[in-house]
Amino acid sequence: MARKLNNDRALRIAAAAKQEFAKRGFAGARVERIARAAGVNKQLLFYYFQSKRGLFQAAVRRAMAELEAALGSSAQLSGRPLDRLRQLLTTLYEFLELHPELVALLAHAERPDGTPLAPPIRRIVVLLAEGQGLGMVRDDIDPHVAAAQALILMLGYLRLEPVIAASAPPLAADEPALRERWRRAAVDLVVNGVRSS
Repeated sequence: MARKLNNDRALRIAAAAKQEFAKRGFAGARVERIARAAGVNKQLLFYYFQSKRGLFQAAVRRAMAELEAALGSSAQLSGRPLDRLRQLLTTLYEFLELHPELVALLAHAERPDGTPLAPPIRRIVVLLAEGQGLGMVRDDIDPHVAAAQALILMLGYLRLEPVIAASAPPLAADEPALRERWRRAAVDLVVNGVRSS
């Protein structure tokens, strides 16, 4: 368990770790590079985080706390459950788009380290369950599965976007518009897929 991150050095270490793990994955990341980038020695790094695994978990937790803060503003959304779901999914996608290191961190995770995606999944589940209670969301939808699928759709696209663009060269020239079209289509697919008829 990492010690409390309450000083500048620990925060610098966590920020350097996030970049290193996002770039190289858990196996490829080197504690020496993280210490060097943070301007500290390895012993201090281990004082705060105990192990490379502890450092990775701290990097993911920090990134997810940023995501949770961004989604917190969407908690005040008004409207019907499906309107709020659309707004929440849009906020989530936009945050992930602006934070590719979080997408990379999650893609590089070699084994589950806690449940980093639990907070956004929980928010989506609540909206889906509320929609079911009001008859707006299909009763045959499992809110937990649908929430996980929504996240996979977003994370998968953002992680594989270079491959998708390379597979269809005309799309690569239109990358910002492609990303925007994908976001709208992904949100529409989820919202329309759960909507009761």
